[in-house]
Amino acid sequence: MGAVSGFIKYSMFIFNFIFWVCGSVILGISVYARTSKFGQEIIRGEAAGLNTHAAANLLIAVGTIIMVLGFLGCCGAMKESRCMLLLFFIGLLVIVIIQIVAGVLGITFKSKIEKAFVKTFEHEVTTLTKDDPQSLAFQKNLDKMQKKFKCCGLVKGAADWGRNFYKYSASCECPNDIFNDCEDYEGKHVYRESCGQYLITYLKKNLMIVAGIAFGVAVIEILGLVFSYVLWRQIGPN
Repeated sequence: MGAVSGFIKYSMFIFNFIFWVCGSVILGISVYARTSKFGQEIIRGEAAGLNTHAAANLLIAVGTIIMVLGFLGCCGAMKESRCMLLLFFIGLLVIVIIQIVAGVLGITFKSKIEKAFVKTFEHEVTTLTKDDPQSLAFQKNLDKMQKKFKCCGLVKGAADWGRNFYKYSASCECPNDIFNDCEDYEGKHVYRESCGQYLITYLKKNLMIVAGIAFGVAVIEILGLVFSYVLWRQIGPN
């Protein structure tokens, strides 16, 4: 067994302990959200219209993977186990590769993703003029979104509501026109921007933030790869 650097060993342990704690928190919250009636109600209130079960299942998978990798890294460092360190290295490397591929695909298909959003909104816009129970649920969710994000309609604005406009016009009404964000429609002063366009603009604005976070996570992961490889080499074959 070769000489093992104490700095590398304990840095590796601390890194993976934090990694494991983060995984435990993600797993705990996602399991609670998936199984608890109260947790599901909270998520539905914050993200109406989304498949919350699928989102919770994805977070459970992510939390579990992070916990397993953190455990392998911690034990591998403290027990100086080449096998555990190798498994940790391979697992983390796979995650980094997936992140890189996802990033490349996101950049490559950025315009296609935007077009897909627009196509979805155009398909759903007819729901605003209907009166069936499923359409009413969608309309109520959009009504809440109009109030929160100061937008109106889904694609073209207030006209999307058709005969239902007066039913939901209160959340569309604009209190002032300081920034020229409003227009007149059917005797009401309403927001010009549609909620679909708001979502697309919001995603574009936050793309750099997401990219920055992803870059920071990737740097940490690469450090984890370097530490695990160096420690694996220092331990040497048993």
